[in-house]
Amino acid sequence: MSIFDFFGKLFGGKEENASSSAPSARTTADPSSQQNLEEFVLYVSKKLVDYPDEVKVRTASAENGNVIQITCRPGDRGKIIGKNGKTIMALRALVSGAAGRTKGRVSVEVLDDEVEAAGA
Repeated sequence: MSIFDFFGKLFGGKEENASSSAPSARTTADPSSQQNLEEFVLYVSKKLVDYPDEVKVRTASAENGNVIQITCRPGDRGKIIGKNGKTIMALRALVSGAAGRTKGRVSVEVLDDEVEAAGA
């Protein structure tokens, strides 16, 4: 399954075979499940940074829904955020749109060093 097939399935396109290696090859009946959204964020984040092995993604509960938190090297944080925040805004829009299909709310954050130390 290509990345385009994955997005089509995530946003309601036609169904494809599940016999390929897309970012979420373990896609279940609900392609916008929390685990699949987390895998998607991890996949995109790893493709953006210089040190993909050091990227970690976890989900935390918040008042308004779930928050997918991205942890990476400080030098790679800017690559995920992008110029004027455009990359992270696009990633947030995709995740939010996919989560909205299930009437859920999911946001995406890139953690700072202080937040990482307090949470770990």
